[in-house]
Amino acid sequence: MDKIRRHIVFYGYVQGVGFRWKARHTAERFGISGWVRNMDDGSVEMEAEGTRRDIEALTEALEDHSWGSVERIESEDIPVHGDYSFEVR
Repeated sequence: MDKIRRHIVFYGYVQGVGFRWKARHTAERFGISGWVRNMDDGSVEMEAEGTRRDIEALTEALEDHSWGSVERIESEDIPVHGDYSFEVR
């Protein structure tokens, strides 16, 4: 399957609840590369690279985060970078 890269922003109660760490571990489980970081406005920004199905599964897993709550997600496909790991920034 072809890889895609998606820029994703999660809004809601997503900081201070282990969201980035769950993102990293879940991304690694699906073989997704990229990064995740907190933003000054309280959102969490991510770039994820992998198959479309795996990225959708990652997004769904993060929507179901038990300690926080995702109110809204914005995403768009962007050019593939060819990363090999997933990091918390």
